[in-house]
Amino acid sequence: MNQYLSKIGRRIKEPPISWLMKTAIETPGLISLAAGFTDSSTLPVKETFLITKSIFKKAGKTALQYGSTEGDSNLRQLTSDRIKMLDNVENPSYSPERVLITNGSQQFLYMLVEALCEEEDIILVEAPTYFVFLGILQSHNIAARNIKLDTEGINIDSLKATLDCLDKNGELQKVKFFYSVSYFQNPTSYSTAENKKRETIKILKHYEKKAGHPIYYVEDAAYRELRFSGQDIPSVLSFNNLNNHVIYTGTYSKPFATGIRVGYAFLPPDIYQVIKRIKGNHDFGTANYLQQIIVEAIKSGIYAKHLKVIAKRYSEKANLMGKEIKKNFDFPVHYITPTGGLYFWVALPDKVKTGFKSKVFQQALKKKVIYVPGEICYADDPYFKKPTNELRISFGYSEETDISAGIKRLGDAIRESIN
Repeated sequence: MNQYLSKIGRRIKEPPISWLMKTAIETPGLISLAAGFTDSSTLPVKETFLITKSIFKKAGKTALQYGSTEGDSNLRQLTSDRIKMLDNVENPSYSPERVLITNGSQQFLYMLVEALCEEEDIILVEAPTYFVFLGILQSHNIAARNIKLDTEGINIDSLKATLDCLDKNGELQKVKFFYSVSYFQNPTSYSTAENKKRETIKILKHYEKKAGHPIYYVEDAAYRELRFSGQDIPSVLSFNNLNNHVIYTGTYSKPFATGIRVGYAFLPPDIYQVIKRIKGNHDFGTANYLQQIIVEAIKSGIYAKHLKVIAKRYSEKANLMGKEIKKNFDFPVHYITPTGGLYFWVALPDKVKTGFKSKVFQQALKKKVIYVPGEICYADDPYFKKPTNELRISFGYSEETDISAGIKRLGDAIRESIN
């Protein structure tokens, strides 16, 4: 059946988030704590309207015309300046000539896999990790190896042990990159400490020699600008003098407006042109009009003001969800209150399963609340036993009343399942 399809066409599975979103839409009264949507009430509607008027007064025809494959030169320069400002350091890694503008950071991840990976290659991922990225790997028949994650980022001993194992098994040459969601990680909200980033780069550089090719450090900073407390952490670009095999990707969608699909990547020269050519085959350039909106938002100061608005909003919602969890989860539970991002990562007692077919999920569904089962955030890895007692809940999209009601329903569902 379907033998006329390509290998990818036959392999590809429906992303779990598609089912979760469909269920939320089709079930009246259901509260979704699953989808990582951003807050609707703070979307910059008036600001974007004013920006649009300004664009059409100054350069409407240009904005509505095709742009270049690599992206608008002004936006590439502004992106370069912005990340350089966040890191407060100067080096060649921030050059606008290394910036590629994409349709959100998701498109970049797909193109990166296309550029670097063959079937049966290996990607190192955090355990747990961004499960949509795992779907890209699965569809391309690329293996993923789980590296344990601590509250301050990657577990260095786990990284070394995994690379040693791959070396011993003669598979090190299959390893193409290490993928890390380093700021307020999806799904855990953990951030990777600077010293762990530095140590990881040194380790990858060491094993590159045995692999016979670069092993890239891919830093996905999609949530970096959703920080509402604590200090920022320098990116891998800030110490790129250690080696040139670091890749940084981010997005303007989550911090500004998710309907404006504009992302970016800072790429080493050796793969910049390759990925640019792939993008040319994809779409020969991210929508120029959307890029001009972001350019004007940054230049006018609207973007910076908006970051302050969402920081306050997400801080309030995260605090509320934390209080509701404390009040309604009167059973053994482990979580941290995030300082940025959109998520709480909750671990229940070891024997309490949270998967789609579990008593907890089914009971939650009956009570009209859904979450992301934690087990789908781990790669299928024969050397790693997936935890089955975790779940991800989001405060990003829900209003305060839904957060309170949703956590109460979820607490009741878990309690009844345990009993």
